[in-house]
Amino acid sequence: MDALKDRVCIITGAGRGIGREHALLFAAEGAKVVVNDLGGARDGAGADATPAQQVVDEIRQAGGEAVANYDDVSSTDGAQNLIDQAVETFGDLHVLVNNAGILRDRMLVSQSDDDWDSIMKVHLRGHFAPSRAAANYWRAQSKAGKDGKRSIISTSSTSGLFGNVGQSNYGAAKSGIATFSIIANLELKRYGVRVNAVAPAASTRLTATVQGKLDSAESFGASKSETWTPLDPENISPFVAYLATQDCPINGRAFFVMGGEVHLFQPWVIVDGLRKDGKWTVEELAAQAGRFQDYKFDYGHAAGQRIFDQ
Repeated sequence: MDALKDRVCIITGAGRGIGREHALLFAAEGAKVVVNDLGGARDGAGADATPAQQVVDEIRQAGGEAVANYDDVSSTDGAQNLIDQAVETFGDLHVLVNNAGILRDRMLVSQSDDDWDSIMKVHLRGHFAPSRAAANYWRAQSKAGKDGKRSIISTSSTSGLFGNVGQSNYGAAKSGIATFSIIANLELKRYGVRVNAVAPAASTRLTATVQGKLDSAESFGASKSETWTPLDPENISPFVAYLATQDCPINGRAFFVMGGEVHLFQPWVIVDGLRKDGKWTVEELAAQAGRFQDYKFDYGHAAGQRIFDQ
């Protein structure tokens, strides 16, 4: 149970759901955990320090080390304060898990500017700002000759990588996070930082009303079943913890994780094409390009189809 012994780890959005399970497992594996959660509602409204503090109390009662943080990680100052708190409290920083998120599901025709902007702020800025602050700390450490094995794990979504009706804002942000992770990995390798992304499939308060399984999303987790289920959020955390370990070699990758399954995504690739010497005419393309619609995509291991079937 010491896979993360003495690793200083920040987990954002760790007061509930998947983030909470990350925090509990990381601490059980010996990590010193900064539990960040603004404590807002599923749509981002409001703030409440209770969820983060409850997770910290649970970790401490089990003999682990943790501290709560309530900053808004989508703000530059909040993200910097989060990184500073980790270093000041535990002496260093080794792992950043970007997990904070909200939902503002709307069909495109009825989506407001605020529905779009709020999602982009919490998800994209909420991943960018802490990652930038952590990267600057690690770059300074590297330049000072203090080499280390550092890791960023960001939370993408199947809504972004496979697509989902009613989530054009959320899906756009989540696919952006996957791309952000791949590029950040290319830039930060020189400082000993590995960056990966995970697209989890699990039942949480964010997904509960979408799945129509609970009368109240806020009540999810109140009565946890003892029977293992593929959609339990705790199933996601072991792989995230592995990505956070000191000697994990994986970098620049995105994964689908659900239940007992872990699948590797392949980034955008060209799978078919047309070519001629010279400029195409519209008439020539009309005669040949229609075949692109008939191309059958291979989602691999039927993982994608299982998402659509849920």
